[in-house]
Amino acid sequence: MFDRTRTAFLTVALMAIPALALAELPRDTLREQAFFEERVAAGDLPPVTERVPLEPWVVDLAAKGREPGKPGGTLRTMVSRSKDVRQMVVYGYSRLVGYDENYNLVPDLVRDYEVSENRRFTFHLRKGHKWSDGHPFTSADFAYYWNNVVNNDKLSPNGVPESLRVNDLPPRVSFPDAHTVIYEWDAPHPTFLRLLAQAAPPFIYRPAHYLKQFHADFADPEELSKMQRAKRVRTWAALHNRVDEMYKFDNPELPTLQPWLNTSETGNSRATFERNPFFHRVDSNGVQLPYIDQVEMTIVSGGLVAAKTNAGETDLQARGLSFRDIAILKKGENDGANYRTLLWASGAASQIAIYPNLNFNDPVWRELLRDVRVRRALSLSIDRHMVNRALYFGLGKEGGMTALSRSPFYDAANVRSWSYYDPEEANRLLDEVGLTDRTPDGIRLLPDGRPMEFVIETAGERQEVENALQILSDTWRDVGVKMIMRPLDRDILRNRVFAGLSMAAVWFGWDNGLPDANTSPDYLAPRHQEFFAWPKWGQYFQTHGAAGEAPDQEPVQKLMALSQEWEVATSTAERSRIWREMLAIHAEQVYGIGVLAEAPQPVVVSNRLRNVPEKATWTWDPGAHFGMWRPDEFFFDPIDTTQ
Repeated sequence: MFDRTRTAFLTVALMAIPALALAELPRDTLREQAFFEERVAAGDLPPVTERVPLEPWVVDLAAKGREPGKPGGTLRTMVSRSKDVRQMVVYGYSRLVGYDENYNLVPDLVRDYEVSENRRFTFHLRKGHKWSDGHPFTSADFAYYWNNVVNNDKLSPNGVPESLRVNDLPPRVSFPDAHTVIYEWDAPHPTFLRLLAQAAPPFIYRPAHYLKQFHADFADPEELSKMQRAKRVRTWAALHNRVDEMYKFDNPELPTLQPWLNTSETGNSRATFERNPFFHRVDSNGVQLPYIDQVEMTIVSGGLVAAKTNAGETDLQARGLSFRDIAILKKGENDGANYRTLLWASGAASQIAIYPNLNFNDPVWRELLRDVRVRRALSLSIDRHMVNRALYFGLGKEGGMTALSRSPFYDAANVRSWSYYDPEEANRLLDEVGLTDRTPDGIRLLPDGRPMEFVIETAGERQEVENALQILSDTWRDVGVKMIMRPLDRDILRNRVFAGLSMAAVWFGWDNGLPDANTSPDYLAPRHQEFFAWPKWGQYFQTHGAAGEAPDQEPVQKLMALSQEWEVATSTAERSRIWREMLAIHAEQVYGIGVLAEAPQPVVVSNRLRNVPEKATWTWDPGAHFGMWRPDEFFFDPIDTTQ
């Protein structure tokens, strides 16, 4: 039977690929990199004609308005924690499929793909593609992940990940040949490709040739025992999981497909990465990407990032910088620090959002926080204009947490809903709830006689958040609420929220404030513990009822039902309707109290660095921060490639 759906999806997929990406590049146009010349001459590395896939991704820089680059140089950047070496996987953004600069999904590691009815996904790999150690990248690596990792109860005791299940059923996975992989479900999985394109995706492949030495089904038992003892782990599965960290990127021996590979020793304050000799992207002049030879990632205290950036100690920096740093960054420019400060748009749904924990363990507070009148009163007691003027020079967009103005689902009514400053109405709502008794200094009393002290926990990483909370504390006191701010380590904060020990937390808004009809709305429903307003409801869904609590409020149950409707919806119009209905529920119920959005994100770029877009969006998903803008295409001006 002629399958119109399959044909339509295939057409969309192929049309999204730049013409050069589908053409075979003549091998004699490939040029050897100076960085590898000595190793090639010594016979330690094959020549570039044998390293680049037979079907590489040929990047048409001219079509993107970019310059062809000159290889070389070392790029410096900073992070504030040793675990953030994983940002190189984010920034490198080598994915099976990924977003281009217009938020279209395009093939990347795969040559192309076909989609039938959002149920059957066929991926065609690039012939001749190799891991960073030169071993072929084939469907065998997908088979190892599926057969020997996901379906091994020692390595994956919870079975197939939730992200790969539809209606709680796993896919059927097949490998017809060395370059073809098929994932198929009985029902549609409309978010599958977008999951693969995430900043932190499910890596559905593994370097089988490397990991088999740590797997009981393949390894010599005596050798495996020796390695367990050397790594001080009790089981082979623990050993395998330790070395198999595709996202954490902290095992330099683990082969990668990213543009740069980790060459660091653990425990250093500076991580180093060098270009992947087998990377699959090249420019139309035959130059293998990435252009930049090495990346140095220095680990510094979060409070020092702006000062060190001001002193010219970085070539590309946004992480660790915030709007309040713009003044000092501009001063560095004027003092000759040899960089420029770009102002990118932020893609988070809110710069600052407060999340009352509806699953808080304290029964008195939990009942209050589940009363929408309390959440509305807290929101109405925020003078957003004062926060915007004092901290963002009036450049932020004041209002509740919802889709941003660049999203097709932007609705000014949602921005305005319960997010204007009206202390009189806030007082009326709190009185209506029954919180009429007060202490001598005007703080309301809870039903059990305790003063209404609202504790907000923060990761303490952004000064503007703490400054905003100080402003909030004054206007909340005017309605009888005493706000207490408690800074914590980020990981401690998250664990307290998940355990129901935190009354409220402050963070960014939803990562993706730019949804469209094909964006999964699951982050608007209680499907993840990471949404700080309902961690235990999210746990209940994620564990199929084994942990957490079942949602027991009608609007929350409605959000869950709508998210499930979206998964089976077959038209753009139907999915759009569901999105708008879910956003309207959030606007009315105020599950996350947004303060303002779209304040510019400073991005500091060395004056020697080229191809960095002047205007762009800084967001986690979709976008992977710098990743979507392809840092492998950035290069240093050829007159200054040495440092």
